[in-house]
Amino acid sequence: MILQRLSSLAERLAGAIVAFLAAALFCAICGTAHATEPVKISRDDTALDLTATTEIYANQGEAFQVPTAAGADGIRRRIEVRASSPNHQGDWAVFALANVSEEQLERVIVAPHFRLVNSKIFWPDLGSQRIIAITPSEGFALDRQPSDEADVFRITINPGSVITFVAELSSPDLPQIYLWEPNAYKDTVNAFTLYRGIVLGIAGLLAVFLTILFVVKGTSMLPATAALAWAVLGYVCVDFGFLGKLISITSSDQRVWRACAEVALASSLVIFLFTYLNLNRWHAHLGYVTLAWVLGLALLFGVAIYDPSIAAGIARISLALTATAGLLLIVYLGFNRYDRAILLVPAWVLILVWLFGAWMTITGKLDNDIIQPALGGGLVLIVLLIGFTVMQHAFSGGAFQQGLFSDLERRSLALTGSGDTVWDWDVARDRVVTTPDISHRLGLSPGTMHGPARNWLPRLHPDDRDRFRATLDVLLEHRRGRLNHEFRIRAEDGHFHWLAIRARPVLGSDGEIIRCVGTVVDITEQKNSIERLLHDALHDNLTGLPNRQVFLDRLQSVLTLAPGGDLVRPTVMVIDIDRYKLVNDALGVAAGDNILIALTRRLRRLLKPQDTLARLSGDLFGLILVSERDPVKVADFADAVSKAITVPINFANREIILTASIGLASWVDQQENAAGLMNDAELAMYRAKRAGGNRVEPFSPSLRSFGTDRLQIETDLRRAVERKELSMVYQPIIRLEDAEVAGFEALMRWEHPKRGSIPPSEFIPIAETSDLIGPLGMFALEQATGDLVSWQHHTGELPLFVSINLSSVQLLNNDLYDDIRALLAKTHCDPSRIKLELTESMVMENPEQARLVLAKLRGTGLGLALDDFGTGYSSISYLTRFPFDTIKLDKSLVRDESDKKAVLLRSVISMARELDMKVVAEGIESEEDAVELAKMGCTYGQSFLFGPPMSAESVLRLLKERFPLTKRA
Repeated sequence: MILQRLSSLAERLAGAIVAFLAAALFCAICGTAHATEPVKISRDDTALDLTATTEIYANQGEAFQVPTAAGADGIRRRIEVRASSPNHQGDWAVFALANVSEEQLERVIVAPHFRLVNSKIFWPDLGSQRIIAITPSEGFALDRQPSDEADVFRITINPGSVITFVAELSSPDLPQIYLWEPNAYKDTVNAFTLYRGIVLGIAGLLAVFLTILFVVKGTSMLPATAALAWAVLGYVCVDFGFLGKLISITSSDQRVWRACAEVALASSLVIFLFTYLNLNRWHAHLGYVTLAWVLGLALLFGVAIYDPSIAAGIARISLALTATAGLLLIVYLGFNRYDRAILLVPAWVLILVWLFGAWMTITGKLDNDIIQPALGGGLVLIVLLIGFTVMQHAFSGGAFQQGLFSDLERRSLALTGSGDTVWDWDVARDRVVTTPDISHRLGLSPGTMHGPARNWLPRLHPDDRDRFRATLDVLLEHRRGRLNHEFRIRAEDGHFHWLAIRARPVLGSDGEIIRCVGTVVDITEQKNSIERLLHDALHDNLTGLPNRQVFLDRLQSVLTLAPGGDLVRPTVMVIDIDRYKLVNDALGVAAGDNILIALTRRLRRLLKPQDTLARLSGDLFGLILVSERDPVKVADFADAVSKAITVPINFANREIILTASIGLASWVDQQENAAGLMNDAELAMYRAKRAGGNRVEPFSPSLRSFGTDRLQIETDLRRAVERKELSMVYQPIIRLEDAEVAGFEALMRWEHPKRGSIPPSEFIPIAETSDLIGPLGMFALEQATGDLVSWQHHTGELPLFVSINLSSVQLLNNDLYDDIRALLAKTHCDPSRIKLELTESMVMENPEQARLVLAKLRGTGLGLALDDFGTGYSSISYLTRFPFDTIKLDKSLVRDESDKKAVLLRSVISMARELDMKVVAEGIESEEDAVELAKMGCTYGQSFLFGPPMSAESVLRLLKERFPLTKRA
């Protein structure tokens, strides 16, 4: 008996285990869920929110098994539901209801297709069919009630029964599910339908009314406002479900329409803000930003077809950004007293409040059923307020506008007849018209300059754009005064024309400017003339560099900053081009100007922005060096300037080599002024000139006395010829083979009445830097030839010659040849008895010009000697290119006793003899040297060994003593 009971118990246990395993396996395959707690309903409950008590099961497959809620007997049963639609994705919802009353209850289950509450900002839920079918745990599947806005199912619950409902979902999102008493639900739907109808009617009337106003008035604000009204109407139609009554749309189509409505609302708000505030008048870039913004939103219409959630999310973000940007613009323009911005404040505050409420709704912070239709009504209220604001501008001054326009038109015709260009700006429409069309004068297509005032901004000079815009804004802001403005505008050829606008505003009845009419005149020629006068007053006409006055002014400004520390320690350089006047006289003024321009470009390349280069006079330049303070770097910069000037210049197939004398003075004394510092630099420059040029001379205080002496010497030298203070002395030149006098070198002497004898090394450089060298040179030629003729007259025809030194100024003078011919004809002097001496440096200044002049002089029979051979470049090519017949060896070459110099001396003398040239050795110190030179083949010797320089009378006595058989006077 016990065994039988144990066996029976084991069989039951095994069966239970098998049943449990089968159930577990079935649940694993088909899906299962826990039992739900039922929601108790009574007769007095008209609406219950089942959203919180409804359990959602996603991705459970086509078959779903769930335990039921415990019934009245306390037993929980299990039901299995299979999908009834191929569109089912395996998402299920479960809830349970318990009728605690003693009567049968009729109810409807409602799941809205779209609910703005908690729809989210990014990838929002734009609605769809929520419930495909509902299966109760007792009875048959529920019947669907017809509705375009929600999934509605009717149920009947018996007294005391507990029913579990399994809903087959089309998506896992179920934003809300309600249990309504049928009549209460019907009354609620009817109430909302009435409200929606009223809101739709007002929105439609606003859109039509604003469109009619646009057709009648035509101002730019009205179409933008009408577009906003139509966008709001479209949004309300979609949100209130009115669109589904007009056309047949599915739930998926409804998502596309809703996204497009939100994109249209965002786009129209951007366009309205831009147009109403006339942002293009404030800055052209605002127009470009708005255009890009609107184009981006327009692309969202295409995106909405493929993914409505993305399009709607971006549109919602755009609405927030537009509201923020609008707030900033209204605040900024309001503080600038822009009336439109001030009048828009109430409407924009309402927009911000609406957006705040919408944000709280879509994020779930507000979740009642009234908020969604309230937001739709708020949009209509916003459009209504904006419409009133826009109409105030559209009709302001309208009664008088036509009459004033006719009067202005008559005045415009009168001005056109006078030849002036009428400038007419219709402020209300933001349209500029010029009569006749100024576009022709600028080389543009007809009508290019007509249209909004912003069209003028891109063609204005960059420095004039902000001023032009500010002038118009001030005129509109003050609503009085006159427009008197000058600006530059670019023509089609790229040149800028100066235009002057003279206009006055015309006010409407509300005090706003409705028009601005006047004349526009091309004043380019007058402006160019003024600019030329101002530029010429401060700059050099040739090089464009600042002149002396500007140079001193800038130097004084720099010196004002110098005592503040070591950061500013200016250095002034005065640069004078050596022998520039000779080049200018030889090649012409045009060549000299081109050379100065070329030198200016070279010097500019060496400067930094803080440095200044100026042309002080002719070939004199000034330089303020601020970028360098270290004395070593200043010296290097001065050397760089000198090297830049010595680079050869090619002009007319000629190579011109110039040098410069540079005076340098650095700021060391806090009491130094600009004029004093520049004077110090000039003194240093004159010292460099006196030393032969082509050098940099720093200033030292001792030069100030030199400068004073130099000016006095130059003044006295001008009068020396008239006072017969100048004279000529002659140093003998001896023929080395027989020690006889062969000729003399003419040397100039100045016997100053106060200072005594002044050597040529002191006054000749001063004469070369002024215009005195020419008269002194002619004096030397006249005196020497006259003395030679006098000697021949008293001694007979002796084989003597006189060597006369030429300066570079004389050599490059085109009149030298004619002057010498006239002198020879006047004195009847034999040209072969005159020998002209030139140094290598003189020939190098302009080799081609020197060759031409020397060839002509040689053709007259004059002798030519190359002086100081062995000290300069000593180029052998000079001996072949130029018609020299004599070379004079410098004393440094003659006196050197080294073996190398001796070899070189023999080579030079031998070469000269091969070229049939005579050689004169200077500085012979002993008779042994003279004998040795004679053995080498040297022709002549000249030094104090053979005699010092002597006067013409002493030469005559010497000749009579050396040649006693000659003719006596």
